[in-house]
Amino acid sequence: MLRSLQTIVPETVLVQEQVRDVFAQQPDLGRLAQRIVTTSFNVSGIDTRHTVIDELSLESEPADPVFFDRRTGMLLAPGTRARNDLYTREAAKLFVEVARQALDADPEIGPEDVTHVITVSCTGFHAPGPEYEIVRGLGLSDAVQRFHLGFMGCYASMPALRAASQFCAADENAVVLVVSVELCTLHLRSSEDPDTIVASSLFADGAAAGIVTSRDLPSPSSSLQLDRFHTAIAPEGEKDMAWTIGDTGFEMILSTSVPQIIGETIIGALRPLYSAENGLAEAFEAGTVGDQVQHWAIHPGGRSILDRVQERMQLSDAQLHPAREVLRENGNMSSATVLFVLKRILEAEGASGGERVAAMAFGPGLTAESALMTVVAPTGS
Repeated sequence: MLRSLQTIVPETVLVQEQVRDVFAQQPDLGRLAQRIVTTSFNVSGIDTRHTVIDELSLESEPADPVFFDRRTGMLLAPGTRARNDLYTREAAKLFVEVARQALDADPEIGPEDVTHVITVSCTGFHAPGPEYEIVRGLGLSDAVQRFHLGFMGCYASMPALRAASQFCAADENAVVLVVSVELCTLHLRSSEDPDTIVASSLFADGAAAGIVTSRDLPSPSSSLQLDRFHTAIAPEGEKDMAWTIGDTGFEMILSTSVPQIIGETIIGALRPLYSAENGLAEAFEAGTVGDQVQHWAIHPGGRSILDRVQERMQLSDAQLHPAREVLRENGNMSSATVLFVLKRILEAEGASGGERVAAMAFGPGLTAESALMTVVAPTGS
């Protein structure tokens, strides 16, 4: 059972139109790149994003800017060490805070109950890592089992939830804290490369956490039963979505072919997930699975990805609404994003007990992680 989902974003807001103009006005861009910037930002489906980089705020005027010189309008190019140092400082705060909020939101589970901590992030590195900081920051037992899923990309919260469910299957008393923090804006940069421009138009910062347990506990809010998981790889997209480390930050490859590849492979990638249930298997083959699986937590890697998933799976606008709203308000926060979508389904989309939820996230490989879940109504409702 996944319960007590919590999400937070940094205070500094990036308005998409303003960020577009900054990127488009960089002096190193040619006319074609300027047009690509304008188009990418305009069709992104994003209104606002959030960042831990305070100097990107309109009110900020640092004496020695590292990322953005407001006086000249220049985007700067700090080295990977400077970017990672900021990650180390800021990510630690978010990991501990969002984990604390997940525990505070659950009246049945306290720090003394936690048996495992799984952290997820692909936007920075340091050791002791975030799972250690959560244990120390929240006063958890030193004996808590700690795991970190690093540098896996946008899909990584899905294997984290699967690992948590497996821990709970092995130990009925297990309580697993799953926490994702991504600071993608640390790696944004000016470039004429179309893939880099697309990444700059999409990525943002955010944090999410939830508790997975098999304990039979009352819950004051809706939760999710984790029914099944499946992993699929579309090897033809291996070079179209990648995440590497460069001298001036981490470098994202997100080609314009990704939506097409997802559209061509999604049916085969999802078929095994639905084959275990006769009713769902038949509906999937008939193209009507959206009638039986009411809610769809699709990782909004970009608007075109959501468009292609909706088209191939024959989903309604209402079923894609949670993902599109998370994208519009927060951008693509890498691995944390699908947890934002799940939280929105539980709290803002009127999900009822017994309704099914399909979750999907895509990342380097090209890897597609998917899951089936069931909404569990609050106790006493």
